[in-house]
Amino acid sequence: MASRRIAAPPTPWSKNLAEPKIHETAYVHSFSNIIGDVHIGSNVMIAPGTSIRADEGTPFYIGASSNIQDGVVIHGLEQGRVKGDDDNSYSVWVGKNTSLTHMALIHGPAYVGDDCFIGFRSTVFNARVGSGCIVMMHVLIQDVEIPPGKYIPSGAVITNQQQADRLPDVLDSDVKFATHVIGINDALRTGYRCADNIACLAPIRNEQAKNPNITQMNYSTHTGTQLSSSLADSIRNLLAQGYSVGAEHADARHFRTGSWRTCGPISSTRDSEVMAALSACMAQHQGEYVRLIGIDTKAKRRVLEEIVQRPGDNGSNGSNGTQTYKSNGKVAQAASHYNPSYVSSGKLSAETVATVRGLLAQGYKVGTEHADARRFRTSSWQSGASLQTRNESEAIAALESVMNQYPGEYVRLIGIDPKAKRRLVEEIIQRPDGPVGQSAKPTGTSEYKPRGFKQAYTGAVASSGILTGKTIEQIRNLLSQGYKIGTEHADPRRFRTGSWSSCAPIASNRESEVISALESCLEQHSGEYVRLLGIDSKAKRRVLEEIIQRP
Repeated sequence: MASRRIAAPPTPWSKNLAEPKIHETAYVHSFSNIIGDVHIGSNVMIAPGTSIRADEGTPFYIGASSNIQDGVVIHGLEQGRVKGDDDNSYSVWVGKNTSLTHMALIHGPAYVGDDCFIGFRSTVFNARVGSGCIVMMHVLIQDVEIPPGKYIPSGAVITNQQQADRLPDVLDSDVKFATHVIGINDALRTGYRCADNIACLAPIRNEQAKNPNITQMNYSTHTGTQLSSSLADSIRNLLAQGYSVGAEHADARHFRTGSWRTCGPISSTRDSEVMAALSACMAQHQGEYVRLIGIDTKAKRRVLEEIVQRPGDNGSNGSNGTQTYKSNGKVAQAASHYNPSYVSSGKLSAETVATVRGLLAQGYKVGTEHADARRFRTSSWQSGASLQTRNESEAIAALESVMNQYPGEYVRLIGIDPKAKRRLVEEIIQRPDGPVGQSAKPTGTSEYKPRGFKQAYTGAVASSGILTGKTIEQIRNLLSQGYKIGTEHADPRRFRTGSWSSCAPIASNRESEVISALESCLEQHSGEYVRLLGIDSKAKRRVLEEIIQRP
C-alpha cells in the first residue's frame, strides 16, 4: 500500500500546491500522512501514525538517516522561520541521524540539529536544539536556543535562556544510546522495504552480528540506591541551579573537631550518577558521618552542607533530622539526633547543643542577647554575656546561666565570625514561657501567632498553608537586619529543573503583614514547593533560600 503523500491545499499564504519530495531509499509507512512541501532525505524511516503537515508553516526538511517514530506530529505556524544548515529558510528543520521518538511534537518555527534524540511526548516549539543534544521524556522546550551537546532530563521545562545555558553536557553513554536507536531504526527501514522480497531477508537476519550500532543496551538510568526523597530533591535542586555536588566523611572523633575528609570527587552533573556516587561514599564509610556539599564553583563557596549519614544509621540512605541554616553564605549544622558529649540540665535542646558544637569547631565565637516582650516586638535586643570559652561543656553551662539570669524574657544565641566581623547565626533559645524545645504554656504575650501556631515546633517545613515557629523566627531575624522578604513557588516538575516562579511581591516590612502574605502564597500554591527568600536589596543578592512547603 502506498503512503499518503498529499499536496498542500491552496491558502492565502500558499498557492503553489507543493508536494512532498521523498528520497527513493527512505521508507514511509502507509499509515503516515505527509502533506505539502516536505523534503525527506535518504535512508529516513517514517513510522506508522505520524503526521508531517506542511500546510501552514512551510517548508519542512528531514535529514538523511533520521527516524520519525509512531505518533510524531510535525507542524508549523504560518509566521516564523529558522535557518537550515543549507542557509535556506524553513518552518521546521530536522538534521541528519536524529531520532524523533513516539508522540513527540515539533512545531515550527523549530530547528533540531544533527545527531539529536527527542524523547517520548516531548515538545519543541519556537526553539533551536543544537546538534548532539539528548532530550529525554515529557520535556518542553520553548522560546530558547539549546547549545549543542546538552542533556535535558525528563520532565524539564526549558522556557528561558538562563535555564538552557545551565544544562549539563551529554555523556558518552548518552551518545551510545542515541547511536543505538539510529541503528535499530535503520535496520527496521531496510526490513520494511524488502519485507515482500524473500531473497533479501537472510542478510538482514545476520545484520546484528555485523552492525556495531545494533547491540544490547541497558536503557535504565536507575542507580539502585534508595536515598530519601528529600535528599534526592536537594541533589536535583543543586544540579538544576548549576551547582556542583560533593561529599565529605568523618569518624566520631574527627566530627567533634570539625575535621572532615573529602570523598572521591563527583564530576558528573547527572542526578542519577551523583546519587550513585553519594551512596557509594556512604557505603564505603559505614559507621561514620557523611555530609552532602553543594558548591558554587564560580563564586568558590559552599551553598549547602547537610549530614546524610550518622554512625548509628545502620545503612539508612538518607538525612536523619539534620537541618542547615544558611546566612550570608555560611552554614551552621544542627544535628537533632546526635548525642552530645555534654548533657545539659535540660534547658537547651539537642539542636542548640549541636549548633554550639558546630560554631566552636569552626573557630567562631558564641554570644547572647535578651529582650523582654516589649523590646522583642520592636527587635530592641540587649547584649548578654559573651562566651569566651572554646570548651563545649563550659559554653553550654554559660548559655544556661544566661537563661537563668533572664527568666520571663527572650534569649537568643549569636554565632559570630570575628575575622569578618559579622553574624552567622541568630537563634532564639528561650521565650517568656520557657526554653525553646520544651513544652510551654501560653503566657498571653502579644507576639504574633498565625493560624494553627504550635508552641512545640515540629520542623522548618510547613503544611496546609501554616507557618512554623522556626520560619517565623527567621522572618523576624531577616526583617530586624533590614532585609526584604520574598517567596517563590514551583510544581514538582518545575522544581526538578530549578524553574521557580515568584509569588506576589511583599513590599511591607511589618512582621504580621509579611507572615499574612506568606500564608496567602502557601494556600494559593498548596500541593507545590514554596520557598522563603531573604533579600539584601542594597547588595542586590539573596541571603537566604529555604523551602517552607513541600507537596
